[in-house]
Amino acid sequence: MPKVIFLPHEELCPEGAVFEAEEGETVLDVALRNDIEIEHACEMSCACTTCHVIVREGFDSLEESDELEDDMLDKAWGLEPESRLSCQAVVDDEDLTVEIPKYTINQVSERH
Repeated sequence: MPKVIFLPHEELCPEGAVFEAEEGETVLDVALRNDIEIEHACEMSCACTTCHVIVREGFDSLEESDELEDDMLDKAWGLEPESRLSCQAVVDDEDLTVEIPKYTINQVSERH
């Protein structure tokens, strides 16, 4: 069973975390199931960038992003070549190491 390793994030998981994932789950599904509250303002419909993550290890095991996701990612804060929207990054059979960026472009967060 693959694992998703979340690197430490000051607010969302200060110690970092490692969780088992089912093949076919998104990175966001794994995070939310384990109380890592990654923002997802569009309710996982690939219509915003608030769930942007950077896949530090295992990036090549993910299916390629589609044109819609790429268009959304162009608007993300801190975009890197290994950036993905966590609502679209589907876990396959390889472990993933994920960094949650410090900021999003979301002007208003309902958590604060």
